[in-house]
Amino acid sequence: MRMSLKSLLAATATCALAWATPVAAQNAPTEAPASVTALDPVKAAPAVKDVDPALWVIKDEDTTMYLFGSIHVLKPGLGWFDDGVKTAFDSSDQLVLELVEPPAAEVQALFGKLAMDQQGKTLRSKMNDADRAVYDAAMGKLGLPAPAFDPFEPWAAGMTLSLMAIQKAGFDPNSGVEKQLTAAAKVSNKPIAGLETAEFQLGIFDTLPEADQIAFLVETAKTIDDTNSMMDKMVNMWGSADTESLAQLLNEGMTSRTLYDALLTKRNANWAKWISAQMKKPGVTFMAVGAGHLAGSTSVQALLPAYGLTATRVAY
Repeated sequence: MRMSLKSLLAATATCALAWATPVAAQNAPTEAPASVTALDPVKAAPAVKDVDPALWVIKDEDTTMYLFGSIHVLKPGLGWFDDGVKTAFDSSDQLVLELVEPPAAEVQALFGKLAMDQQGKTLRSKMNDADRAVYDAAMGKLGLPAPAFDPFEPWAAGMTLSLMAIQKAGFDPNSGVEKQLTAAAKVSNKPIAGLETAEFQLGIFDTLPEADQIAFLVETAKTIDDTNSMMDKMVNMWGSADTESLAQLLNEGMTSRTLYDALLTKRNANWAKWISAQMKKPGVTFMAVGAGHLAGSTSVQALLPAYGLTATRVAY
């Protein structure tokens, strides 16, 4: 079963798991290369580029729910938190995210529990010679020793490899949507709620069959050079509110139906049910989830009519 880099990038950028980036790097048995982690203190701040991602609203007599598709990791310098998005956020009573990021120590313990092979079998011993050669080459491109992730399960190695490549390309979780929304909510004393737990999100990958995990890792290693261009393409679609193209990109990338259903279909169904229950409570909620969940035929919005609800695009 083939799993492409787009699958992991979609998960990282528009579905889940960006909160695990620092922990993945910390748990690697070697330090990340300087080009990934170092910041240039004399580099001038980038000029702000205005973008207008898609925003939806659901309303009844006494309840308003805003739905905003997020990108979890972004390059600095994108101006999205303004205009209609800022107005909707400021008017809300609470912020709802995929999850409220746990303390670093808790995340590190969880990652260690799930991401490390508990049987002591090394990562590279699970691959055949051809796959191992592809993986070793990708590690070299990031300046990492080939055995650096040997204690990891294949899914964790794949995630870490991709996240480090994303960071090397200039994308930063601290510039991501959730980080900025969380900071703004704390400043305004706005309650923050989560739809899922960290253990649930990591468990999506941890419960994949080992063969699928290895295929995932190897395909990521094969296409690691495409990380920057692929992420830029995804962010451009998001910033221009081109949800149809974003859905096509995700559908093309999610070549594993098992992963697609685990990352998108099942979670979208859970969230549509949650929205239905929330709409019975008066107030205004700003809900931000990965943009991949708000695109395509299985999107959250597409499931709402079953509950008698309609999400309308906000023009701004």
